[in-house]
Amino acid sequence: MIDKIDLEILRMLQEDARVTNGAIARSTGMATSAIFERIKKLKALGVIRGYRIDLEPRMLGMGLLAYVFVKVKIRPGQPDTALLLAEIPEVQEVHHIAGEDCLMVKIWAPDTGTLGDLMTEHIHCLEDVQSTRTTIVLKTVKDTTELPLTYVGEKGKK
Repeated sequence: MIDKIDLEILRMLQEDARVTNGAIARSTGMATSAIFERIKKLKALGVIRGYRIDLEPRMLGMGLLAYVFVKVKIRPGQPDTALLLAEIPEVQEVHHIAGEDCLMVKIWAPDTGTLGDLMTEHIHCLEDVQSTRTTIVLKTVKDTTELPLTYVGEKGKK
């Protein structure tokens, strides 16, 4: 069960994953050891999946963000196309989606030429890929990994 203290811990960790247990303890009025145990519990429950660094792709030479919608032919016994796409280093996310297409893939690349090569050499050559549609992002208004914690009730779900 996730309570108000757990939500405060999660809020603080989402804001800054490097926040110390001592700082969380001071904010919540609890002992540092109690915070440590709560974080340990949240990890064991799978609520906290890990800690990551948030890199700016453009500062690392990847100035093009694209979403590729992939239609696949699903055949029993064949390799899962989503798993094959997930192995491509430039691919950040792969989602199985409802609708006309089967998969939505998020890709960061340096430029359109590199994206085109990636599409030709790694995506279109996959046996079960029937077609793709690519959307290039012109401007990002919001990009966050923080989840709204307002939907979590006293029993963990609302």
